[in-house]
Amino acid sequence: DTAAMLTQEIIRKKRDRAVLSQTEIATFVQRIARDEASPAQIAAFGMAVFLNGMNTEETVALTLAMRDSGTVIDWDAGALGGPVLDKHSTGGVGDKVSLMLAPMVAAAGGFVPMISGRGLGHTGGTLDKLASIRGYDTAPALSRFRKVVEQAGCAVIGQTEDLAPADRRFYAVRDVTATVESIPLITASILSKKLAAGLSGLAMDVKTGSGAFMETLDGSRALARSIVDVANGAGLPTTAVITDMDQVLGHSAGNAVEVRETIDYLTGERRDDRLHDVVRSCSAPWLRAPPPNGSSGWSPVLAGQPIYCATPVPSPRPRMLLPSMPIAPVRSRQSTHAASAWPWSSLAADAAGPRTGSIIPSG
Repeated sequence: DTAAMLTQEIIRKKRDRAVLSQTEIATFVQRIARDEASPAQIAAFGMAVFLNGMNTEETVALTLAMRDSGTVIDWDAGALGGPVLDKHSTGGVGDKVSLMLAPMVAAAGGFVPMISGRGLGHTGGTLDKLASIRGYDTAPALSRFRKVVEQAGCAVIGQTEDLAPADRRFYAVRDVTATVESIPLITASILSKKLAAGLSGLAMDVKTGSGAFMETLDGSRALARSIVDVANGAGLPTTAVITDMDQVLGHSAGNAVEVRETIDYLTGERRDDRLHDVVRSCSAPWLRAPPPNGSSGWSPVLAGQPIYCATPVPSPRPRMLLPSMPIAPVRSRQSTHAASAWPWSSLAADAAGPRTGSIIPSG
């Protein structure tokens, strides 16, 4: 009987390093969402997890419970005409990859309902960059969000009151109680929102270095592994790359100027090589074309050709921490832009080839 389950006993169990059941975790999250758990209890639970951790099964249960605390968007990929995909970055100085990747994947036939966040610490978030655009609505109604995704192929918004409300309240407490840097809690916070967005696949860009939230490579590896394991355990096919953040990504740092750099990148005016390499790496799992006539290798993705979202090509030094599950092929939308204005050929042709400095191998 969950009603008879005392909140403090759930906290005590995790404090004493015991493994919580799915029911216990779901009960605690429901009480967060219903405002039945006090800020002190939320803080105590967060610190218990911070100090003692969670195994993968516990983190999956926490992720799913926070997802189910609000609305879960249900997309009909068949009716849309393409897979519902997203990319998420853990954040870094000058990281504007999400702003570039969302319209690129949309132009190739995917649909990207991207729910982004504000910056953590010294890093600017995708939402902060978009908020620098006068008149941009970062918190539209879900009906408007759906309409834009269906019509334009992508939309980037912040977390609304409808999506994973337990995560929003939990995070507000973590932010002022020194429990942000918990890998299970970071994992559950990121993925609860992504799962609520109803995705078919997710690409993770985990930053490492002095300009990132996770400064050490070991910490970044642990976070990437946790996210991939939990996401796939929750039924969301996910890949991850670890990329260097010891220097600014691109040639600008600052919300408005990064939006300007994004426009220059997408129109072909200027592309920083290192930034372009990271965009290619994050796009590669989704922008794959089928081998012609059953031959080996992958052909370039061009406007109007069928595209496949498939498992990454094996490599002697894999950059993907875990391959994604295959997703059915789709026909790309015809872009109104000339093919030469978009980096499809170089992006897809380079996807399986060697990369330069910014990508850190997983093993």
